[in-house]
Amino acid sequence: MKMKSILWAAATAATLLGSNYMSHAQTKEKTVMVGGAPMYPSKDIIENAVNSKDHTTLVAAVKAAGLVETLQGPGPFTVLAPTNDAFAKVPKEALNNLMLPENKAQLTSILTYHVIPGKWNAPQIVQAIKDGKGTYVTKSVQGGNLTFWMKGKDVYVKDAKGNSAKVTVADVNQSNGVIHVIDAVLMP
Repeated sequence: MKMKSILWAAATAATLLGSNYMSHAQTKEKTVMVGGAPMYPSKDIIENAVNSKDHTTLVAAVKAAGLVETLQGPGPFTVLAPTNDAFAKVPKEALNNLMLPENKAQLTSILTYHVIPGKWNAPQIVQAIKDGKGTYVTKSVQGGNLTFWMKGKDVYVKDAKGNSAKVTVADVNQSNGVIHVIDAVLMP
């Protein structure tokens, strides 16, 4: 009985030391706060996004579209992540319809339109805009074009329908890419 107690105490101590080490290691990482939660560069896009209270609609949509495994993959991905407020601009009935299983293909198309292959940080995007004499056009994973442009020091992205979203938080680094928080939902 005494040996079991010693083993249990050792296992508990090892677990606590391990979790304290991870907490300590994660606090040394350069994090960005998004939706009230620190985003850790050592975690993947999904592991971080689920902690942001500003991205619960996006996370629900990613789950409904079956894209969780994809966004946990090696990437790298550049994700333009609309906030809950951005999704609130979409008519509620339309958003509810997109979340239905029979509309999974359309939802997937919209969500993958918010993903660019590769890791594009803000300085790279700004340089591409400058090199393009005011705009930078790139293809999304969905296949449609996204056009980046600037107004003052702010970076915007325009969708195929001509609507623009402002990048409100840039360079949220992930283990498999980068997230740029945007204030509108883009439509292919």
